[in-house]
Amino acid sequence: MKYKSVFDIIGPVMIGPSSSHTAGAARIGRVARSLFSREPKWVEISLYGSFAKTYKGHGTDVAIVGGILDFDTFDTRIIQSLELAKQKGIAVRFIEEDAITDHPNTVRIKMGDENGDLELVGISIGGGKIEIIELNGFKLKLSGHHPAILVVHNDKYGTIASVSNVLAKHQINIGHMEVSRKEKGKMALMTIEVDQNIEDDILKEISQLPNITRVTKIVE
Repeated sequence: MKYKSVFDIIGPVMIGPSSSHTAGAARIGRVARSLFSREPKWVEISLYGSFAKTYKGHGTDVAIVGGILDFDTFDTRIIQSLELAKQKGIAVRFIEEDAITDHPNTVRIKMGDENGDLELVGISIGGGKIEIIELNGFKLKLSGHHPAILVVHNDKYGTIASVSNVLAKHQINIGHMEVSRKEKGKMALMTIEVDQNIEDDILKEISQLPNITRVTKIVE
């Protein structure tokens, strides 16, 4: 069941015109910004399906960039996001893709600076709800509507249990968890949605566990 209340069906408080093409797009952009953890110097946005056909008319372009600038769905600055990004010196490029995807409202966001880059694929499933389905080549399923931590780690025995034990010790309840790996015994990505925002000291404790490479959080 994708919708938990009537408010999910109506959609979020937002700058219009469309909950899927505008609010959902803004949320995907904001998750990308949260995972990158800083303002990028350049952004490449590839649009697929319905997004590619209608992104200018429905404001999908300004919404995604607004999210990347860390604006919420109701922030009126979204309307000027392209100009604001230009003023900040962020190079933004849009690409209309012809490839057929599993979902019509699909976007691939690449962003970076001199210190690194990030690649994310998200879909807007309606009512402002989203799913992040790929991150830096790892397959995942992240709603972006709950606090979450993403743990990059070596695919070694006991690593998942050690992270779970830290969360249990601090009485953090796991709502959804999955692990993705590109190759057995190599790097893997642990995606954990939880019921409450996680404090930085807990993230530090997880980051110091054996086989952990990086820990990133998404706040609610």
